[in-house]
Amino acid sequence: MDATGLLETTERLSKSLTPGDLDHTLSRITAAAVEVLPEVEYASFTIKHSDGRVETVAPTDELLWGVDAAQYKLREGPCYDAATEGVHVLSPDLANDDRFPRYAATAVATGILAQAGLRLFDAPKSQGALNLYSTTVGSFEDLGEIGVLFTHQSAMAIGYAQEIGDLQEALRSRRTIGQAIGLLMERYTLTDQRAFAFLTRLSQHRNVKLRRVSEELVADAQRAGEESLTKS
Repeated sequence: MDATGLLETTERLSKSLTPGDLDHTLSRITAAAVEVLPEVEYASFTIKHSDGRVETVAPTDELLWGVDAAQYKLREGPCYDAATEGVHVLSPDLANDDRFPRYAATAVATGILAQAGLRLFDAPKSQGALNLYSTTVGSFEDLGEIGVLFTHQSAMAIGYAQEIGDLQEALRSRRTIGQAIGLLMERYTLTDQRAFAFLTRLSQHRNVKLRRVSEELVADAQRAGEESLTKS
């Protein structure tokens, strides 16, 4: 691809991969893959969770639910390998790919003749691979500059979405802990420092995270308030 084409692709990607939460970002990536990448007719994500569970996210076509499920059941296929082993896996001719004899029969029967799995993120609680599908033999022999650009841009977008998720989680925790401290200050006439120290000791004694203890205190106070209103 010449410099002009690469620039145009970069601009299309930047418009497609709009900032948002993780679910939104993954959906935009699979849609952009079909729109921007040559030879790609369908796309989805395979997510492997820390408990070993594997699932499909943001498929661009209903066909992929069954195709992906076959990979998970058989524990073989480009997308399964990319999500679980941390590599990019290209299969330009599934029917004659000795690595995936059982899965290939299922894929070819649905019209999927070429496939690629691209590992895009490796987070503490999950790993994810982008799944690309084509009905044309010979697709994905070489993703070239566009593929490198796309995976780079997509990984950046996912990283941003995960940071936003972590920030939102931190803000929720901070807000809940603040509510709990306020309740303790009012109930026991404590300063904010002593209320926080009390909350910390309670967390350590019960071996429960500070946020969880705070959530329980806030929930108990809300229930007590609702019961008081009902009785009155």
